Amino acid sequence: MHRDKAVGAVLMAVGIVGILLYGWLVFLSPWQMLILQLTAFVAVAAVLGILAWVGYALATTPPPKPIEEIEKEVQKALEEIEKQMKEEAQQTTQS
Repeated sequence: MHRDKAVGAVLMAVGIVGILLYGWLVFLSPWQMLILQLTAFVAVAAVLGILAWVGYALATTPPPKPIEEIEKEVQKALEEIEKQMKEEAQQTTQS
């Protein structure tokens, strides 16, 4: 539990330092425009990258089986189970 609190405190400190550093870079540094451009590029690239990933997943994922085909498979499996149960019952009565 103490380790979790330590990790949490470190993450909080890193977050606060990151906010302060970014604020300085955007408002007070001579690289204001570059930082804003990089930030905008990274944000747009992240959104478009996620969009491309979703599109890729949709394009490469095979379509699901039709319900009718699944129902046939289930029915066949049930018939096989019933057949096995009848055979076991017959063997039990014969013994």
